[in-house]
Order: sequence, then C-alpha cells, then structure tokens
Amino acid sequence: MLKGGCLCGDVRYEVRDEFRYAFNCHCGNCRRATGAAFKPFAGIERSKLSLLQGQDGLLVYGDESAHDARCRRCGSLLYSVVRGGEYVHVALGTLADAPGIRPSAHIFVGSKAAWHDIVDDLPQYDEFP
Repeated sequence: MLKGGCLCGDVRYEVRDEFRYAFNCHCGNCRRATGAAFKPFAGIERSKLSLLQGQDGLLVYGDESAHDARCRRCGSLLYSVVRGGEYVHVALGTLADAPGIRPSAHIFVGSKAAWHDIVDDLPQYDEFP
C-alpha cells in the first residue's frame, strides 16, 4: 500500500501499488486544475483507493461518475474520478511513497502549453492513445 495526502495534512489516503497505467497529461483541463504544464497521474480501479482521514474535508468538483477531489482547506488536487466512476487518476505528486509505475507517455500534447518544451524521450500523443 502507498500513502498519500494533501499539502496541509487534512486529507490522507492509501492506494494499492497496482496502477494500470501512468501518463503525463498536457490537456487544458489538467493544466488549469494543477496550475502546471502537465499533470502526472496514475490510473487504478476506484475500489483500490481508500481515504484514511478527511472525507468531510474533500472538495468535489463534478459529479459521482467524473470529478476532481481536492482538499477543501489547502486546495491540493488529490485525484480525479474518471471512466464512469470506475477508476481514479491519482495525482502522482500527492503520493508520499514511490509507486512501482512511472509515466509511460505524454498525452494530449496537441493542446500542450506553448511555453513548455517536453525534453524527455517518452512517446508523445496528440490525444489519448
């Protein structure tokens, strides 16, 4: 199990180190949600993530089948519920422990920030592969 949480410590979670995929997403939504050039995330079945504390401190933007979950106090983006509510995309920067997976590609580079240059050798896809 991996532990993670927000900046202020109000919300803590654990997730199995059984991620199915990991990407660096450059879409406009991820850039706006993070305030960064891209969002590094790892995808896993929703049932494999558990909140340890701070359930009442979550700020949810969206609906039950697709939303972002943030800490209400500090604003940290912890994860996004996707794929009809079946999966979560865990923001890798919120993990306290190192996952066994690493991002395998850059996605949505067709809409990446013009001011950001991708300098690694990972594959790049204009959309989701």
